[in-house]
Amino acid sequence: MISRFAAATLAVVLCAAPALAQAPLPPLRTGVDGTFAPHAMPKLGGGIEGFQIDLFTEAARRLKREITIESASFSGLIPGLQAGRYDFIAAPTTVTKERSENMLFTAGYLWTAFRFGIKKGSAPIKEWADLKGKTVSVNKGTPYETLAKAEGEKNGFTVQVYDTQPDATQAVLSGRAYATLGGNTVIAYAATKNPQFVADLELSTTRAHWAAPFRKDSVAQRNQMQDVLNCMKKDGFIAKLSEKWFGVVPAADALERVITPGYGVPGMPGYDPTPHELKCP
Repeated sequence: MISRFAAATLAVVLCAAPALAQAPLPPLRTGVDGTFAPHAMPKLGGGIEGFQIDLFTEAARRLKREITIESASFSGLIPGLQAGRYDFIAAPTTVTKERSENMLFTAGYLWTAFRFGIKKGSAPIKEWADLKGKTVSVNKGTPYETLAKAEGEKNGFTVQVYDTQPDATQAVLSGRAYATLGGNTVIAYAATKNPQFVADLELSTTRAHWAAPFRKDSVAQRNQMQDVLNCMKKDGFIAKLSEKWFGVVPAADALERVITPGYGVPGMPGYDPTPHELKCP
């Protein structure tokens, strides 16, 4: 038999349990490069807009979570994630073996490939050797910087590093650089906005997943986010969003449509191949 005090305490705990269970989860915290148009960019009246903003605002809605999206330099996003400032990174992040060893990725939601942009009237680039003696501009802290510097040493060209991709593009337009190396979607978008800028050679061997990284200890959160993104693929939301921002209807094999098995990117560290049933509302 329990005492009156113990019984009263137990009653309070039992009554409080449903309220605690129903307490709303805190907002998801994430970050983007707010100058990486059309993925994230300043909008008139304040704030930011773009493909990433629409994508993860909808993902949070489906998770029944609020979301806080911070605009920052890309070079600070991964350190911010690892320091606990962000729950995941909403900026498009290329999945590489090195990154996969240190972070946990969802499956890709877009294909990315490296592409050059040049000034209108410049000779097209056919191979890396065409850049000998020239200058290539890149966005700091990105795989484009890493590859350009490696190829620059082999092929005798200089690499200029800028804090944002628009700055790297402007270097081409102003004549400080012959070409800029960036993501296919961003280079193509910039070319639609500036008639003096031309989308040039795409490096077909660089095709990779753009996905959302989490910390290594956030397995459950990664899996929840991937399930939501897969549901958004299944119902056509991501494909429609891609067409809205990039002006092209995604192909049948585009990652806006394709749902890969398991959790994460097949063949990369952190990939979980365990089959699971996708349950969408």
